[in-house]
Amino acid sequence: MIVEIPLITTLIAIVACFYASYSDLKWGIIPNKLTFPLIAIGIILNSVYAFMIGEIWIIVMCLVMTGVIFALGYIFWKMGAWAGGDVKLFTALAALLPFSPVLVSYKILGVDFPVEGAYPFPLTLIINSILSVFPFILMYVVYVVVKTKRHLIDELLSPVKEYKEKFVLTLVITSSVTITMFITQELRLQIIIISLILIYLLTMVISKMPNRVKAVVVSLVVVASLFYNFNITIYSIILLYISITILGIIRKLLFSVNKEALQDEYPLEELKEGMIPAHNLYQRDDEVYVDKKTFVNKIVEAIQTKDMSLLTTPPGKNLIANLAAGLTPDDIELLKKLHKEGKISNKFKVKRGVPFAPSIFIGLLISLFIGDMIVILQKIISWII
Repeated sequence: MIVEIPLITTLIAIVACFYASYSDLKWGIIPNKLTFPLIAIGIILNSVYAFMIGEIWIIVMCLVMTGVIFALGYIFWKMGAWAGGDVKLFTALAALLPFSPVLVSYKILGVDFPVEGAYPFPLTLIINSILSVFPFILMYVVYVVVKTKRHLIDELLSPVKEYKEKFVLTLVITSSVTITMFITQELRLQIIIISLILIYLLTMVISKMPNRVKAVVVSLVVVASLFYNFNITIYSIILLYISITILGIIRKLLFSVNKEALQDEYPLEELKEGMIPAHNLYQRDDEVYVDKKTFVNKIVEAIQTKDMSLLTTPPGKNLIANLAAGLTPDDIELLKKLHKEGKISNKFKVKRGVPFAPSIFIGLLISLFIGDMIVILQKIISWII
């Protein structure tokens, strides 16, 4: 029974995250009746385990990590990055799993799995959950587009329709790779970082050439590549073309389609507490306006204008903030008041909340059976270099 307590807390964590994911997807909430009891259960079970094996440090670790993760989550909540339910779920998981429960052990290419981080297990769980957000968001956006916003399908698939531009880019990159291979072999500088930099620079140079010159250069290089390695060149062109197209679709998902799919416009009278504003609302002098610029847009503008104050100077008094906590009743009343004064329209854009619990569930499974993704990426980069 003593040995089984870490297994029990792990199974509880998995089942709880599965239910939290279901609840978050269906109703958009992670209920307190799930997270609060989990925190208590985790502390109690780990206290029993620590007492039975005579290792008091386990309960100390449990209490410390529960407090640290709650404090960290509270900071993220104040910053608007996490909702309250996410904070409480992470806190519950820290109480249940303050250290890594070794359920499985295996080796791949001489590396022991699951790979452990140099920091406590709850931090590995948070890191893996954040990394899991990106593929989940892509899948969620596709679901929203197909189910409720089918007019965005054409924009999503536009990279497929732009096959001529994609094919030209494929041939340009193929030419750059071929030239790079020739140069590095002749100079005996077959270092992957140097090769990647050279491929990038050559791609930029060839792309900027006049169309006729570019056509001649690309044709000569590709024909030469086909002559020396016909099969490899053909397979590479096909794989590269498919990769560029897929990356184009992903780029659409992350930016333009994502923005449209995950925003809905509501009349002010239909706004509800907890809805997340799509943009910050500011007031400067007597003017009220929406700041639609992303942080990336501001960086680009600051670089172009050489005015770094654009990154730090508030564009006015912040009236409504696009935080994960969402609109308050006072915010809604303020918006109605501003509309009566003729300063804003009767419609307000809000974010379609992306449920985070499924990413936490995926992050938990990765942490338990694969390990810390940051450490794994570091190992892969070290091996490549």
